[in-house]
Amino acid sequence: MVPKGLYARSLLIIIVPMVVLQSVVAWVFMERHWNLVTQNLSRAVVQDIAALIEIYKFNPQDTEQAQLRKIAQERLGLIVDFLPLSDMPPPGPKPFFSLLDQALSVELKRQIGRPFWIDTVGRSALVEIRVQLDRAIMRVIAKRSAAYASNSEIFLFWMVGTSLVLILIAILFLRNQIRPILALADAAESFGKGREVPNFRPSGAREVRRAAQAFLEMKNRIERSI
Repeated sequence: MVPKGLYARSLLIIIVPMVVLQSVVAWVFMERHWNLVTQNLSRAVVQDIAALIEIYKFNPQDTEQAQLRKIAQERLGLIVDFLPLSDMPPPGPKPFFSLLDQALSVELKRQIGRPFWIDTVGRSALVEIRVQLDRAIMRVIAKRSAAYASNSEIFLFWMVGTSLVLILIAILFLRNQIRPILALADAAESFGKGREVPNFRPSGAREVRRAAQAFLEMKNRIERSI
C-alpha cells in the first residue's frame, strides 16, 4: 500500500529503485561471477585430488605414500593423509549458503565417482575432503581460498554498505528539502482554520519560497479585506 505522506512517498522514490538495482546486480553477480568462479576453483581442486588418486593406484607398494604426500604438499598445496578403511563420518551441518559444498559435491561425483565426505564448516580457512578408496580413506586438507571465491563476499558487503550509506545521506538531504513544504502545508492549514501563523517564513528551494511568498501575500490581502 502506497503511503499518503509526502516524506514517505519521497523515500519510496529513492529507496525502491536502489533496492531493485542492488538486487539485480547481486543476483547477476551471484549467478554469473561468484558461482562460476567457485565452480572453476572447485573443479581444479578436485582434478588435483583425482590425479593423486591415480598416482596412489599405480603405487600400491608404497604403504606410507611419502612421495605422493610430498607432491601434494609442495606442488599442489594440499595436505594428504591416509586413514584406515572404515565408514564415512555422518554428514555435518551445512551452512545456510552452501555454494562451496554444492560445487565440490558436483565435481567429486563427476570426476571421481567414489563415496566422499566434505567438511567446509569445521575450520573456516580450510576444507576437508575424504574419499573412500579400495584399501584406505584418502583425507585431503585444502585451503578454502583454493576452492572458493571468498573475496566475492567482500565485494557484496561493500556494495550493500555503500548503498546503505547513500540511502542515509539521501534521507537526511530529503528531510531538509521536505521540511519547508511541510511547514507551508501546516501554515496554510492553520490559516484556513482561522488560527494565527506568526512564525512562518519562506524557506527551502526557490519554488517552495515562491509558493510560501504567494501564501503570505494572499494571507495579507485577506486580512486587510476583513
